[in-house]
Amino acid sequence: MTSQPQAQSEWPEAIATVLECRYDMRVGRALAFGAPSSKRFRIRYNYFANGETHQAELFSATAMPQNTLFPIRYNPADIRDHTHTNGAPTSTRNPLIAFGVLGSIILSLVWLFILRGCY
Repeated sequence: MTSQPQAQSEWPEAIATVLECRYDMRVGRALAFGAPSSKRFRIRYNYFANGETHQAELFSATAMPQNTLFPIRYNPADIRDHTHTNGAPTSTRNPLIAFGVLGSIILSLVWLFILRGCY
């Protein structure tokens, strides 16, 4: 009896970590009119499966910061065969950054009102 290959939705899940994200300019499109028609990011990542660390890369229309985590599913028969979604990563930037930006804007507005009140 031969076993049927598993569907991708049944493959085990692993968490991948972004190692590097670089803008990848498409040379052919860039030479046409001096600007590429679409932005592409080359994202190199690794994931841990069956006791080993594996590396892979993907292309995305959006950048992913280094150390961002996102889920993948891998084929247990061939770990190099895996799927990923280019959607939202499971880990986002630290929320303290948003508070820092918001605080900076508020302080800038307060300083502006103070300076305009002097005249």
